[in-house]
Amino acid sequence: MAGSPGSDGDRSAAKAALFRQAAEHGATYVLTERDGPVVPGGSVASDATTAVSERLAAFDLDHPRQPEAVIDALAELGRTHAVRSTGGRYFGFVTGGTDETALAASVLASAWDQNIALPVMSPLAAAVDEVCAEWLLDLLRLPATATASFCAGASVANLSAVITARDALLADVGWDTAARGLAGGPPLTAVVSAEIHVSALKALRLAGIGTDSIVAAPVDRCGRIDVERLPPINGPTLLVTQAGNVNTGHCDPVGDIVDQAAAAGEPVWVHVDGAFGLWAAASPQRRHLVAGFERADSWATDCHKWLNVPYDCGLVAVGEGSRLRATMATDAAYLGGSEGDRSLMHLGLQMSQAARAVPVWATLAALGRSGVADLVDRCCDLATRFATRLEDADATILAPVVLNQALVAFGSDDETEAVLDTVARSGRAWMGGTTWQGRRAMRISVSDAATGEADVDEAAAAVLDAWAQVGGRA
Repeated sequence: MAGSPGSDGDRSAAKAALFRQAAEHGATYVLTERDGPVVPGGSVASDATTAVSERLAAFDLDHPRQPEAVIDALAELGRTHAVRSTGGRYFGFVTGGTDETALAASVLASAWDQNIALPVMSPLAAAVDEVCAEWLLDLLRLPATATASFCAGASVANLSAVITARDALLADVGWDTAARGLAGGPPLTAVVSAEIHVSALKALRLAGIGTDSIVAAPVDRCGRIDVERLPPINGPTLLVTQAGNVNTGHCDPVGDIVDQAAAAGEPVWVHVDGAFGLWAAASPQRRHLVAGFERADSWATDCHKWLNVPYDCGLVAVGEGSRLRATMATDAAYLGGSEGDRSLMHLGLQMSQAARAVPVWATLAALGRSGVADLVDRCCDLATRFATRLEDADATILAPVVLNQALVAFGSDDETEAVLDTVARSGRAWMGGTTWQGRRAMRISVSDAATGEADVDEAAAAVLDAWAQVGGRA
């Protein structure tokens, strides 16, 4: 019967053989990731989902298959239906691609299957985690005294920071949330950018900070908080800022915001949602865009975006690490007590968790400081190249390109929507749409390390061909 146990030697040999089979399929996919449409089915996701579901219908729980057949079936599904987000011409959602070192290291990490909840569970993973966290604090120019913890992505990182901020602010006015909960506690206000990312809004809601307690700070034409119009701060306040507006790439003036918060004379916590924009700190050419961000109280970022490591890999950092531990730590008799600040179960929402730092460490070790800076600069330069190609053909660039985001409109909203759909259906490239200050726009994110000038030129040509096809450009 499929999956039945044999001798230890037989089982290990079978496991290794299956691993090699999967690795061969993976290598074949990597070699052909630029072949075929970027998104199978173009813009109609439901069509692709239906096609996959029809293939999956050949399997059922009452008729188990040989593992080799299962892996072959998965590989075929990936070959025909996986989104080519790692092939250089996917410009949607700031997702990033996959660096080759990170991919190889993640394969090793999967084989090891280490649980890093406590150092005793994997001294190997714990050591890699500690070194990697220190490297990232250094690379992102955050305080060396901060505590950084890996988690499942920037959404979880934002949530971890917001919960920590909530507990710290309430503690500053004499309220212990661990003992008393939130009911009946002092009011807490969140002042956020009017352009706040939805993941930060979700984090606030899950932390018990409802919309009635959220005040939107006005922004300028590029989506940056206007410090001159920052709402007044009264009582304990959480200020949520951005490094990298998800549409324009522009960054809030966090240093000025910290100054204004300090002058308020109230308990204030400044958090930075820096899912991709915080990586500007790694570039000597662009770190001025995030000057002053190191003065915040907490930060969230993604390694699977601009660093191009596989999912899921976010990072939360808190300037006063004891605050993070106070919120997240827990204990039980079987856990054997505290094992120090690098016990990740005491620094985040999860207990059992993968060794996320392994592919990050491998990528940083292979690229080095200069390599990461080059990756950031190259993506930014390519975004500028993309925008220039389109602007030269009379498309409208809605905000100056400063990082890896370009925001473009093509005549009317209907024209822009038609261009988006036509490009997606062509299979030559893929980028998403958005609404920016009341106008429909194409949002171009250059985040894949595999993207080169030829990819940008081909994608720009696809966009202009689509515009001509829908009748908007001669």
